[in-house]
Amino acid sequence: MTPLSRFRALGADVVELLGSMRFAISLLVFICVASLIGTIVQQNQAANTYIDQFGPFWYAVFSEFSIWQIYNSRWFLLVMAFLVVSTTLCIFRNAPKMLRDARSFREYVRGSSLRAFHHRVELDSALAPAQACETVGGLLRAQGYRYRVREDGDSLMVAAKKGSANRLGYIFAHTAIVVILLGGLMDSELPVRLQTWLLDKQPVVGNMLISDVPPSGRLSARNPSFRANMLLPDGQQSSMGIVTEGRGVLLQPLPFTLHLKKFHIDYYSNGQPSDFRSDVTVTDLASGKSFDRTILVNDPLRYDGVTVYQSSFDDGGSKLQLKAWPLQGTQFQPTNVDGTVGQASKVPGSGLAVNFTGLRVINVENLEANKLPQPKGVVREVAAVTGSAVRAPNKGLHNVGPSVQYRVLGRDGQGHDFDQYMLPVNLNGFPVFLMGTRDNASKPYRYLRIPADDQGGLTEFMQLRAALDDPALRDEAARRFADHNAAPGQQQNLMYQAARGALRTFSRGGFNGIINSAPAAEREKILNFAVPMIQLSLVELRDLVHERNHEPPVARGGAQGEHESQWMQSAVLALASLPDYPASVALQLSSFDQVQASVFQIARSPGKTTVYIGCLLLILGVFSMFYIRERRIWVWIRPSNRGSNWLAAMTTQRRTLDFNHEFERLREALRRLSAGGSDHDV
Repeated sequence: MTPLSRFRALGADVVELLGSMRFAISLLVFICVASLIGTIVQQNQAANTYIDQFGPFWYAVFSEFSIWQIYNSRWFLLVMAFLVVSTTLCIFRNAPKMLRDARSFREYVRGSSLRAFHHRVELDSALAPAQACETVGGLLRAQGYRYRVREDGDSLMVAAKKGSANRLGYIFAHTAIVVILLGGLMDSELPVRLQTWLLDKQPVVGNMLISDVPPSGRLSARNPSFRANMLLPDGQQSSMGIVTEGRGVLLQPLPFTLHLKKFHIDYYSNGQPSDFRSDVTVTDLASGKSFDRTILVNDPLRYDGVTVYQSSFDDGGSKLQLKAWPLQGTQFQPTNVDGTVGQASKVPGSGLAVNFTGLRVINVENLEANKLPQPKGVVREVAAVTGSAVRAPNKGLHNVGPSVQYRVLGRDGQGHDFDQYMLPVNLNGFPVFLMGTRDNASKPYRYLRIPADDQGGLTEFMQLRAALDDPALRDEAARRFADHNAAPGQQQNLMYQAARGALRTFSRGGFNGIINSAPAAEREKILNFAVPMIQLSLVELRDLVHERNHEPPVARGGAQGEHESQWMQSAVLALASLPDYPASVALQLSSFDQVQASVFQIARSPGKTTVYIGCLLLILGVFSMFYIRERRIWVWIRPSNRGSNWLAAMTTQRRTLDFNHEFERLREALRRLSAGGSDHDV
């Protein structure tokens, strides 16, 4: 065999494989399984969501198969393309034969072969063959059959058919699959990826002004299909969408400019968002004409082939005013810090660079079980509006007030996320300020709980913290503790030395600093002795702070004394946790000027109409295959001594009870037409 022959044989085998029904069904099953995975696994979420759910190992494994964006993964699009090719080949190979068979009356069937049919009847009639043919034809025509007559010598073959449109069901159904898949491919990321492959488009990685993006990072304004996002702060306008491609983005020019006049958000009584919408002005870039429109969650804007959906909301660069409380040294007075969400600021005197990442004006938390809050993503807020997160009212839900999120480079040289609440939160019946921190987005926040003072602020705690870092005040507090809890003499001096050393170690490392060097078996005994001593010494230290500030001493008895004791216990726990806090200052939000931003999803999806056409074809195809039954009848009329002999047979693709009844009716009708002739079933 020559190489050319082998190549042709290989090509024929490939075409045979691609055009086989088994191959097409296998691909369809594969797509169904992949779609099932895409339905179960929530798509296009942040990486930390999947890491928390599956763990780092399986996250890395599943990422190789793009499980998180399964419908736009390369292998899924490739399988869809193969299914289009396979189904198209099936149609081209089988449709012509089906159409020819549907048009054919099969009048050249041999008369003798009719005796092999299961549903048959043989009759004798006094009518001549020509008259019998006319009579039988009238019967078939009355029952909706089309027929042809073939003369075979002295005999006549009447071939009739009805329901040939059943064959169109196969063609419609398979064509529908191709049309729907083509519509899906048109609305997928394939058009954008083709431009990156063929037109040398390069996604932009990193921050860059829109005006600085080169042509290679911009898609064509005539892009036939895209799905982009746009974040638009109040009062701003834009005519560019952002298309995510791989680890970068591409700019998608729009045929109009979108100006956000005002973003509105409404809340339920418990603080959850009930509705949000955007008042916008749309300006056509070609004609310059403008009009106003309100975009709602379930009522998008459609203009010039582009649909703008109200997708979400975010911060648009709110102005922040904060206090930076020092957590080291003997100074306790805060410094003022101004910042803007989305930008970095310097903390005066500390050298820390703070990147403010978010402002949440309303935080709805379930405090029924005294659980620590965790900031929720905007997706959760959007779900509450669209309905998927709406639940029965929960009495434990409370709005705990604004919070600010930021990121700094910590003492350990690593970046850390922080979440600080502006107002104190009641936990276990006592107001505390929550200062959360985490190492990365895949971990939950850990909270430092600082008790609020009588003025609802942090001042008293920060004064106590600064006094703990002052050796002179620390030694005086240890001396007062010894004077109040030990007899004069050597025992009092030993108690003083123990309290002095414990306070010094506690100020540097908390309780862990006290027990780290001790054997594991002795740690509980050491803590049982050290904790009460440190707490009572800190009470003395707090009295020293009050004396220095010319304030009355801390109450010891009554309801106020119980409150002060609870404050002190919370303060001790907070001071014990301070050495693990990864920053030298704590930022407290004092005021803000909120700037809201609307997040739009912008899409041009020509495949939608194509999919609708495919669905219509699929309905027609299924209806034709299941509700239109093809029936064929042959009547062989031969001359006989008494007139003519009739041999009739009937067949269909699916033998059902209805078909049996229909044949019985045909047989009875033929018997009546035979008019006086004898008949017998064979």
